[in-house]
Amino acid sequence: MTDLPILHVKNLGKADYQPVWQAMKDFTDGRDAHTPDELWLVEHPPVFTQGQAGKAEHLLAPGAIPVVATDRGGQVTYHGPGQLVAYPLLDLRRLKIGVRELVTKIEQSVVALLAEYKIDSAPKADAPGVYVNGDKIASLGLRVRKGCSFHGVAINVDVDLAPFNQINPCGYAGLNMTRLVDLVDTAKQPVVFSDVAERYTRILSNILGLTAQLKE
Repeated sequence: MTDLPILHVKNLGKADYQPVWQAMKDFTDGRDAHTPDELWLVEHPPVFTQGQAGKAEHLLAPGAIPVVATDRGGQVTYHGPGQLVAYPLLDLRRLKIGVRELVTKIEQSVVALLAEYKIDSAPKADAPGVYVNGDKIASLGLRVRKGCSFHGVAINVDVDLAPFNQINPCGYAGLNMTRLVDLVDTAKQPVVFSDVAERYTRILSNILGLTAQLKE
């Protein structure tokens, strides 16, 4: 048995961006000091999301992929099938951590996940996210309201990287993106999306000092 607080984990499967975003806002607005924290895992259909600081010039050629102006921090990024999107809905006051510390913990969780696949990665001080040899594998953008976080991190597992060429990812022209499946010998260590999600849930909950518990 453990006395650690519970982190309710919800696997949303494949779900459109905007309804999930609205649900995050509703959850955050409706929670109180006793509401357990949650972690939502999801794959979104193809969509570009533009953060609050987003500049139109970073949308180079969105084409048929929809663009959603959202309320998270950061610039423009791409979500699509094969990308694990994790939304930690946390009461930061209760956890006694600040926004910068949360960003660090999320970055650490991705680094630890990749280490399980024998991949060396690191964050950058001036550009939130996680990088492998200078190429970005995970993008991060948060919003905090009433002392509680929503939005989160997108980890490229086996997502099609081509749409990233239609934008300046996270506002950086020429930034190369990479994905997990291209960085491992899949003959020796298969990359299974559900396994990546389970590993990430375990790692993030440990780093946050919470006990993951699946919630239907």
